[in-house]
Amino acid sequence: MAGAERRRARGGGGAARRAERSAVSFETAKFIERNIPNFEVLTEEALEIIEYNAETVLEEVGVNFVENPAALKRWKDAGADIDGERVRIPRGLARRLCKTAPSSYTQHARNPDRNVVVGGNSLVLAPVYGPPFVRDMAGGRRYATMEDFNKFVKLGYMSKWLHHSGGTVCEPTDLPVNKRHLDMLHAHMTLSDKPFMGSVTEPSRAQDSVEMCEILFGKDFVQENAVMTSLININSPMTFDDVMMGALEVYATNNQACIISPFIVGGAMAPVSVAGTLTQVLAEVLAGIAYSQLIRPGAPVIMGAFVTSIDMNSGAPTFGTPEASHITYGAGQLARRLGLPYRSAGSFCGSKLPDAQAAYETANSLNMGLLSGVNFMLHSCGWLEGGLVSSFEKFVMDADQLGTLHHLAQGVRVDENAQAMDAIREVGPGGHYLGCAHTQDNFKSAFWKSDLLDYKPYETWEDEGARDTQMLAAQRVEKLLGDYQQPALDPAINEALSDFITRKKAEVPDSFM
Repeated sequence: MAGAERRRARGGGGAARRAERSAVSFETAKFIERNIPNFEVLTEEALEIIEYNAETVLEEVGVNFVENPAALKRWKDAGADIDGERVRIPRGLARRLCKTAPSSYTQHARNPDRNVVVGGNSLVLAPVYGPPFVRDMAGGRRYATMEDFNKFVKLGYMSKWLHHSGGTVCEPTDLPVNKRHLDMLHAHMTLSDKPFMGSVTEPSRAQDSVEMCEILFGKDFVQENAVMTSLININSPMTFDDVMMGALEVYATNNQACIISPFIVGGAMAPVSVAGTLTQVLAEVLAGIAYSQLIRPGAPVIMGAFVTSIDMNSGAPTFGTPEASHITYGAGQLARRLGLPYRSAGSFCGSKLPDAQAAYETANSLNMGLLSGVNFMLHSCGWLEGGLVSSFEKFVMDADQLGTLHHLAQGVRVDENAQAMDAIREVGPGGHYLGCAHTQDNFKSAFWKSDLLDYKPYETWEDEGARDTQMLAAQRVEKLLGDYQQPALDPAINEALSDFITRKKAEVPDSFM
């Protein structure tokens, strides 16, 4: 457990040792550092065509910045052509502005052992974001509450392979819309010590997020370091609304990181072709990231691409499809050519239950994220029903499988131990490796091991209740929540956060709209 060594150094004696033995122990893996190549689907010629076409779109078609006179002025001063709310950006301008954005940054957690690096060859995994509904085996599908939210934060804290606490892991509909962000942030800050995201649903809520972080980390520290990575969605096609841009303005001004992400449903909000969609994605992120740098050159940003396609019969979004993979791989190539961190992929599925459809689509989506060079993967666990539902069982199912991404990313070792020549010599023809010295020395760490899936013989499985994966996951949810222990926080900081929330809630009446 993070911080255990520091506690041992400060304390001593039999009482401390007894407390340590009785404490629940869990491990959080470091963010992934890839030792495998990225998978690239676009040729140099294709990349150049898409890049040229994207700048043509910015110059000839333009993008809309709606109800935001300050943004229009910033663009005009930078050299763009303004026609009403339409901003046409001369070829090369957006790309030049993007050059001040850092290629990587560190997001700080209140526990420094859990800081994450976003960019380069790293991959940071964060949970599902935004669903208004939750599902579990006991209660079925229902509107999410703050109690559900707290449970998800605790599960995220207890999940070994998850590096980040996320943001709106579900939407607590039992709290006022204009105040729930305070409770959600407080939960991330107090129930976990992993990094987290800020509120983006209104600029004043983004400002509240910054001020709460100043209480948690210190005002000077926040101005000099990224302590939040927050999601700014573009209203595709090519529309930047005042709410999202207002939140971006707050975060960029305060040196906090933002994911600038088109929200693409191919065939509805972008062309049906892969190349056409990539052209629009690049045009949108160039404009969005360039705008962040107009606010504060050097503000940390991530190039995002949320990509799905539409079922032409039902109109519903589809996930885990070949087209989504092609777009995700291609967007990764474009992000690397811009020298920017990249966000995409997740545990995407359209299934209503954590069933075979969910597993197939999720596996496709997670693996394409690893191979496409994603640096920040939002929605990496818990997503169900096209993002309408956060599922408790699927959260722990996905979180378990994230371990495979860690192990795949390690690549193939070829050091002396990995070559295993002594083992091959020792066993020889016709033998077996179970008892050889190399196996005995390496068996504990040689293979990735699921903490969830059942590999027992049929008879044992049947005697234990013939549990399917969803039932195993439900039991693991209960175990993790039962083992949960809240990480320590300075009481003065906790009191200051509570006072801030009380004061903010008292300033305005409740609103559920």
